[in-house]
Amino acid sequence: MKRLLVAALCLLGVPAALVGSAAARPDELSCGVADPQPPAWIDFADGSVTFWRERFARPGVIVATGGPDLAAEARGAGAATVHWDMYLRKRVGTPSEPADPDSMQRRADSLFEYAVSVSGCERPLIALNELWGASLPTPLTPTAERYRANVLRFVTRLSERGGRPALLVSSEPFTGGDAGVWWRAIGQVSDIVLEKYANANLIWRDGAVDGSRRLRTGYRSSAAKLFSIGIPPSRVGLMIGFQTGAGSGGREGLQPRSRWFDVAKWQAFAAEQVSRELRLTHVWSWGWAQRNERSNDPDKTFAACVWLWARDPDLCDAPEVLGEELDSDRRTGQIDLPAGVRCVYDGQALTASAVAALAKMTGDRELALTALVVRAVERQRAVVKTEQILAMERRIIAARFGGSGAAYRAALAEDGASLSVARGIIGDELRRAEIQERLVTPRPSTADVTRFRTTFAAAPARGLVVSPAPSWLPEGTGLALATSAPPTVFELASGRTVKLRTAEGVFTVRALEDASSLGAVPLATARPAIVRELTSERRADAYVAWTIRQQKGAQSKLVCERDRLPEHGVVSLSGFAPFLSMHEVGMDGGAVR
Repeated sequence: MKRLLVAALCLLGVPAALVGSAAARPDELSCGVADPQPPAWIDFADGSVTFWRERFARPGVIVATGGPDLAAEARGAGAATVHWDMYLRKRVGTPSEPADPDSMQRRADSLFEYAVSVSGCERPLIALNELWGASLPTPLTPTAERYRANVLRFVTRLSERGGRPALLVSSEPFTGGDAGVWWRAIGQVSDIVLEKYANANLIWRDGAVDGSRRLRTGYRSSAAKLFSIGIPPSRVGLMIGFQTGAGSGGREGLQPRSRWFDVAKWQAFAAEQVSRELRLTHVWSWGWAQRNERSNDPDKTFAACVWLWARDPDLCDAPEVLGEELDSDRRTGQIDLPAGVRCVYDGQALTASAVAALAKMTGDRELALTALVVRAVERQRAVVKTEQILAMERRIIAARFGGSGAAYRAALAEDGASLSVARGIIGDELRRAEIQERLVTPRPSTADVTRFRTTFAAAPARGLVVSPAPSWLPEGTGLALATSAPPTVFELASGRTVKLRTAEGVFTVRALEDASSLGAVPLATARPAIVRELTSERRADAYVAWTIRQQKGAQSKLVCERDRLPEHGVVSLSGFAPFLSMHEVGMDGGAVR
C-alpha cells in the first residue's frame, strides 16, 4: 500500500512527508461560521427531514445540506450552512470497484463548484458521505489500494480549491502499519468525522451514569486511535446517529419514546464533554431523514428538540415541549467535578489531594484511588465512629510503641503516612472486621479440619483463660493458636496471669498449660480452635468476593475525572504500615505487666 500511496502523492505534486494546502487553514470552518470554541455543532437536513424548519432553521444552528433551496432558506432564517455530499461512492468508487483515477480532479472540481453555489461560500466545509472499508487491515487488495488513492486525490483537490473536506468514517479506522501513512495524509488535507451510532437500548439499560460513561469512553477511544498516529484534534469530529431503522444504531425500537429522549440528552452531553476535553473540532447529528417506512418516525422531531436543548436550552424548549416525558435533569451521570476532585461517589468527593496523600504511602495513585473508593463504599455498609478510631489508635500506641506518640508519628513518617491517613486506615480495619463478622460461610468439614491440622502441625498452641474475651479466643477460654493469637501468650510461664496490652484492648491472660505444637494436641481438643480459625479464614475469603461485588455495583454511583475509574480490587492499606493492623500475628508481642 505504501508504494501506491507515495506514488499518488507524487502525482499530486505533494511531498509524502507533508501533505497540506494553504487554501484551507485548519482553524477555518466555513463562511458564515465564526471560528468557534470547539466543538461546532452541525445538523444534517434535506427535504426528507420534514421538521427541519421548526428545529434547525434558526440562529445558533449549522445546517449540513446538499440542497441549494434548503440552504438558502436556512440562511435566511439565521442558520449557518455547510455542504453535505451524499454520494462519495459515485465520485471515487468503492474498494472493490474504484473509479478512474484520472477523473478525480474533474469530479472534485465539479463538487467544489457545486458546494460553493449551495453554501454561498468560497471556502465551504464539505461533508463527504462516506468512506468505505475504514477498518480493513493492511495489506489491502489492489483495488482497495486504488480506492484509497482515489479518496486521497479527491480530498486533496477539494482542499487545493479552498474547501475544507470532512470525510465521514463509518467504522473504526485501522491505523496500523502502512495504513497509518494513508490516514496521516488524509488528516493533512481533510477533517475526519467518526460516526458513532450507539444502540439506544444498550445505553438506556445502563442508565444515566453507566450509559453516559459508555458513550464517552467510546468517543474517546475512537478519537485516540487517530491521535496516536499524529492526527491533531483540530482535524477530528464526531457524528451522532438518530436513525430509527433496525440494525443501524440509533433508536433501535426503544420504547417508550421518553427513554429515547433520555438517551438523546446523554448523547449530547457526552459528545460535548469529550469534544471539550479533547478539543475536537465539530459534532454532527445524522439520521433525521424520513425517506421511507423504515426511517419514518414521528418522534424524531422531539428527539431533535432534546438534542438541541441539551447543548443549548435556548435552541429548543424541550421541557416545555415534552413535559413529563423528558427528565430535565442536566447533571446526573455527567462529569461536572469541582477543581481538585478526582471522583465523586454517591455525592461524596474523593479529592486529588486525598489520593496524593495516600499515594505517598502506597507509591501508586491508582491503588490509592481504589482504596478510597472501597472506603467510601464500605462506609455505607458499616458505621465506625471517630471515637472508635481514636480509641484504637491509642491502644496501638500503648501496645506497640510503649505509649510514645512521638515514636508512633515517627513510624508513620517513615512509611509516608500522615495522622489523617493512619486514622483512615484504622477505620478501614474496624469496618472490615465488622463486615467480615456478618458474612455467612459454610461450616468447615471434617476433611477441612484434618487438612488444617496437618498444614499447621508445627504452629504453637496453648490452653488459656482470657478476660475479656478477645477476637482470637472469643469463648474466653480454650485453645489459642499462633495463627491468630499474639506471640506473647505462647511465651508466658505456665500458670502465670498477666495483663496483656494489644491493639484490640487490655486483657487478663492466664496460661493453663505449657505451649505445644498443634499437631501434638488431641484432635478432639483442637477441633473447636481449628473450626474457629477456618471460619475466620473463610470469612476473609468471602470478604474478597463481597467487596468486588460491591465495587462493581457502586460504579453506577461513581463519576471520575475523564471516566478514569479505579480498578476493582482488595487493598489492605495496613500492609504498608503493619503496626496499624488489628491483627496481632507478626507483631512484636503485646505490652505485658
